[in-house]
Amino acid sequence: MDTSKDVVIGIDIGGTFTKIGVADRSGTLYYENSIKTDLYEDPNSFVDAIHELVVEFSSSNKGVFSLKGVGIGAPNGNYYTGHIEFAPNLVWRGVIPFAQIFNSKLNLPVALTNDANAAAIGEMVFGAAQHMKNFLMITLGTGLGSGLVVNGGLVYGHDGFAGELGHVCAVENGRLCGCGKRGCLETYVSATGIKRTVFELLASETHPSVFRSIAFKDLEASQIYDAAEKGDPIAIKAFKITGKMLGKTLADTVAHISPQAIFLFGGLALSGKWIFDPAKKAMEENLLEIFKGKIKILPSALLNKNIAVLGAAALIWNELDSK
Repeated sequence: MDTSKDVVIGIDIGGTFTKIGVADRSGTLYYENSIKTDLYEDPNSFVDAIHELVVEFSSSNKGVFSLKGVGIGAPNGNYYTGHIEFAPNLVWRGVIPFAQIFNSKLNLPVALTNDANAAAIGEMVFGAAQHMKNFLMITLGTGLGSGLVVNGGLVYGHDGFAGELGHVCAVENGRLCGCGKRGCLETYVSATGIKRTVFELLASETHPSVFRSIAFKDLEASQIYDAAEKGDPIAIKAFKITGKMLGKTLADTVAHISPQAIFLFGGLALSGKWIFDPAKKAMEENLLEIFKGKIKILPSALLNKNIAVLGAAALIWNELDSK
């Protein structure tokens, strides 16, 4: 009798690092590893590197685990086609049939979606949204991603790309975005965005600040949180500007989908009250009266876990169950 435990592979593809994990249905991770995404000049060599990790895991756990599928979260990942399409922060350009490449190499069922959708699925299956059918996931990392869940299902739209809140126009003719547009929300509300705000404030204000001796390339978003905690006026104002801009956009999104809750995940979400308080205040101030006081803005319950890997794992579990 086969007593091996059924598990799946969850993969989170980022511009710099790709994280991989092996998880069961309950979200327990039995293996975690990572590789540098930008070391691989073409998708095939990248998939070969992932394949080597999978073979290594399988060989050292022979008979213990049974691999059933692969879930992938990736920038500009299209759930309908299994392609990564024109991702601005990946080294590979154009339309790449990633799901098909993984399937041919690993000989396992593969499901792919964008990274923020994977995080939303992770929250829905393993986190604080387990009993919610309508919620919004916002990922605040280098950029801003979003996953919209309505009536218990992710919103993909007709082409697989619905829910790109990071690229709604927050400021007319504003900051240049990596996508080529100007004024995108993620150029203000993200780890990169808040750094840009800090340096704009340094140029326009005379307040003493720890940042006056730090170069832009050396500044980390976590340092802005640390400075705010110590009362640095530039850091505190940067968070107020960032949170306000996020809250105003969230108010618009509430009018579209009426979520029960909005979850924040990623480095900026770890800043706690500094990002949550101004975001909540601005959202409430800009909500239609019928929505006021109804929508919670919460930190992800998986804030200190690898939600993107767990979400990718949950994605393929859902696919396997539906079939």
